[in-house]
Amino acid sequence: MPRSATQPRPESPSHADPRPDSALEAWLRARHSCRAFLPEPVPRATIERILDLAQRTASWCNCQPWQVAITEGAGTERLRGALQRRAGQAGFTPDFPFPREYQGEYLARRRESGFQLYGAVGVARGDREAYRRQEMRNFQLFDAPHVAIITTDEALGEYGAVDCGGYVANFMLAAQANGVAAVAQASLAMYPEVLREELGIPAGRRVVCGISFGYADASHPANSYRTNRAAQSETVTWVG
Repeated sequence: MPRSATQPRPESPSHADPRPDSALEAWLRARHSCRAFLPEPVPRATIERILDLAQRTASWCNCQPWQVAITEGAGTERLRGALQRRAGQAGFTPDFPFPREYQGEYLARRRESGFQLYGAVGVARGDREAYRRQEMRNFQLFDAPHVAIITTDEALGEYGAVDCGGYVANFMLAAQANGVAAVAQASLAMYPEVLREELGIPAGRRVVCGISFGYADASHPANSYRTNRAAQSETVTWVG
């Protein structure tokens, strides 16, 4: 299938555009969390290009604490199966605590995003069985051919995790610029013991999250909506 039919690139900025950041804006506006992928693998050279770009991420004292385990082929299928089996069991213990609570505008934004997804895929409000089916799609990696698991050194604590957050954002932006779709998944960090066993992650590493990636299934309803962004006035305080 031609690349233009799977993950079309946004138009490149015009040479007449006076803004020096117009190319960056184009990729930022085009990027979204993909939740349905085609089975076609991404060429190794393209993945390595994305990794080269993401490696430019800034970090505290230039520690560059991220380590990345990337699956392909049979490796993806083994991990997909292991995660689904574990997700069918009760309880989970992530290396970093999940949010204690969503309040105020954070809760409102979370709900809006969830309702957009459920509405797109036809899940009715209150249908717990359908909620669970959609939740399990996380552990199917949304059918992606690849997943990148991001870890940090245990001794660096939250600072290492913050650095990895910057790496994740740049990885996804670099992927978009190379015609590759991606979605960051905190859900994969629910089961660090599975990731360690399947991917050989050392005990001294802490799992931050995963990034499933590949070529978007543009026809899937899960990819038919886009989330909103808060106005600058809601997030910025000027101090004179």
